[in-house]
Amino acid sequence: MSKISNNAVWHNATVTRERREQLNGHKSAILWFTGLSGSGKSTLAHSIEERLHQMGCKTFVFDGDNVRHGLCGDLGFSDNDRKENLRRIGEMVKLFLEAGTISLTAFISPFKEDLARIRAMVPADDFVEIYCRCPISVCEARDVKGLYKKARAGEIPHFTGISSPYEEPENADLVVDTDGSVGLDETVAKILAVLRERDILKIEPGE
Repeated sequence: MSKISNNAVWHNATVTRERREQLNGHKSAILWFTGLSGSGKSTLAHSIEERLHQMGCKTFVFDGDNVRHGLCGDLGFSDNDRKENLRRIGEMVKLFLEAGTISLTAFISPFKEDLARIRAMVPADDFVEIYCRCPISVCEARDVKGLYKKARAGEIPHFTGISSPYEEPENADLVVDTDGSVGLDETVAKILAVLRERDILKIEPGE
């Protein structure tokens, strides 16, 4: 649960989120990619960011591995540490929302309760949950980082899909199949279409 520091008073800035969005030419939003390790979350998030950057959008990707090199470097992978990891990221992307930025996160996010808590932190229209659906057999066959092999050997405790559960999203805003049956460009286009439907994007590709 989030806590408020003693004697801390929220300061209301004169430069508001709305003014930042007007300057940027698009609305800010949170694109939250969830899925098993190896499901292609990071690949997809960075591909979306590349397209948005080419369109002149203000973006930033919060990659699960990257934040554990700094912001969450003191956390392990126990259930409680995973909850705290996501809590910190939730608070961070909430700030980026106010900054007028489109933030993209790539986190396994294995527990529905934690993801629901983050969604509740911001207005519903500002949060786009994208479930990267990929069978664990495909993820394990890829084993991009060699983690499944280590998990099977008992070298990594609390590994999602092996020794720790992954609760499949039931109410994701968008489900994309990342098992290779759908091309990356097609998936990117589908996500951009959702952003236009929500009026987050006003800039057409190539403009």
